[in-house]
Amino acid sequence: MAYINSHCKATDWTRPLHIATEGGRSMAKRFQLSKRIFINNIDSYSSKYIAKHLSTCVDGESLEEDEGAEEENEVSRKDKDGHDERLQVVGTVRNKDKEVKGFALEEYSALSRDELLQCLMKCDVIVYNISEDTEVIDEATWAISALHSEIDHFRFPKIFILVSTLMTWAMTRPADPDDPEVPLLEDDYRRKRSHPNFKEQASVEKLVLKLGKTKKSKLTTYVVAAGLQYGMGEGIFHFFFKASWLGELSSIPVFGSGTNIVPTIHVYDLAGIVQNIIDHKPKAHYFVAVDNSKNTLQDIVKAIAYELSPEEVKKEDVNITQEIAQTDLDHLSLNLRIEQVLLRDTFNLHWVCESGIIDNISRVVEEYRQTRCLLPIKICLLGPPAVGKTSVAAQLCNHYKLHHIRVKDAIEEKMKHLEEMLQCSDGDSKNDDVLQGAQELLDSLKDCLSQNTEQLDNQNVLRIIREKLSSKPCRNQGFVLDGYPTTYEQAKELFYDEDMEQRDSRSKLPTYNTKIIPEYIFSLDATNEFLKERVLQLPQNIAEEMHYTQDEFLQRLSTFRAENTEDKTVLNYFDELEIHPEHIEPEYEGGEEAGE
Repeated sequence: MAYINSHCKATDWTRPLHIATEGGRSMAKRFQLSKRIFINNIDSYSSKYIAKHLSTCVDGESLEEDEGAEEENEVSRKDKDGHDERLQVVGTVRNKDKEVKGFALEEYSALSRDELLQCLMKCDVIVYNISEDTEVIDEATWAISALHSEIDHFRFPKIFILVSTLMTWAMTRPADPDDPEVPLLEDDYRRKRSHPNFKEQASVEKLVLKLGKTKKSKLTTYVVAAGLQYGMGEGIFHFFFKASWLGELSSIPVFGSGTNIVPTIHVYDLAGIVQNIIDHKPKAHYFVAVDNSKNTLQDIVKAIAYELSPEEVKKEDVNITQEIAQTDLDHLSLNLRIEQVLLRDTFNLHWVCESGIIDNISRVVEEYRQTRCLLPIKICLLGPPAVGKTSVAAQLCNHYKLHHIRVKDAIEEKMKHLEEMLQCSDGDSKNDDVLQGAQELLDSLKDCLSQNTEQLDNQNVLRIIREKLSSKPCRNQGFVLDGYPTTYEQAKELFYDEDMEQRDSRSKLPTYNTKIIPEYIFSLDATNEFLKERVLQLPQNIAEEMHYTQDEFLQRLSTFRAENTEDKTVLNYFDELEIHPEHIEPEYEGGEEAGE
């Protein structure tokens, strides 16, 4: 059964003739609407972002050289009569049960070939993207052939754009056999040789160019051979982003040698190229869509891993994983030096990542986080000793896959690192100052641990906790900060941001680092009597380990109560920042041990 989901009235796409009278004379003119653009599979990675971009564009917008015109267009996308001038995007979807895409005027699913041809005949521009899915090659071949057979019945000229892949160039010989670093250019497309698994894509490219030569006034055709696409939620590079973000692998694998030069393009830059073809209607008909980078696969994976993960990059045999399809492995093995000249000479592109993925890795990683809603959850649990903070923190970390930050654990981890550094020292006198500093820090941290909570204002402790909160795992997934900070001044020092203070010196609020400040503050509390009773139920050895012997516990509880009756408490600090704490009185089941 055919499925059509429409966001418009029939008159939005039928292009009727408008009849009007003026001074007793009748005037017939065609009612001008924005171009109607068809794109296949607009719920797939690449086509979705091409469609989203085009749906925000005004017809002819890329012809404007003045950058200020873009800002003016953002103010209003309507003409003087109130008609929306943005390009009208329609397209097929693979899964009609998915949420309707707001950028598409109409969506089609399970259409017959006759029904699909009717839809294509109503469009000014037809974009078929075969760069992702081999299953659409047959449909793309049929579409250009069917349109060509109906060319004499066109009511208005049409543009057909095939978005293909540079895998159709994979086996092309170098431009200069004596110098393999000399890049190929678009003009070399006549001698290009395809990867064995991408010969069908190469055949479609030839067919599209051939059929566009017969009646150019009615049907103009273009081919865009795209490099490996990246950006937003990621497509072919998703495996590396996901593995780095999760941090579950001991190393991030690189398949093959990793030394191959991988031509790439940001998905929105690819969309911009399609937009420019629609607007400029260039004389050239074959375009290479790549950025200016010449990065190896290993360097790309290293950049992703460095930005998202503490793990190392390691070359692996492709057989160790089932997560990457053979088609993607073929793409990742591509080794091609190729440059785009026509794009620079012909179009007015507003590049997103002209210099490539590595130079823009911070932006690309942020796009990945935002698109996939991989935003960290940052929690701070506060409360008196024995109220159960550590138990609650462990449960939150387990449920939300967060990182548990305890002062004692962080100090012990740092001490272990320092001890390993001192043990591995080679006796080089040049490192004497470094080793002496490491020894002094180690001694200071040992003193902090022996004093338990008495020296948590120690600058070394604050620095260690700040480092943990700023670590990649905490920035990626988030954290639960357990029982720290305990005072207003500690909080102010821990979350202090010097850069923000320089930008806004007039603000009376404490300056803070937005990257590490908790978003949720939970204050757990219970009566002194209840807490004492919980501690009394602990076995002696557990009480001693946790510093919950009677004298120690009463001292710690007294200190906590004193710190939280002052005018400026740690809870006041968060209140001032309008991160208002939630006050919770835990309910414990019988027999549950007391925790921090």
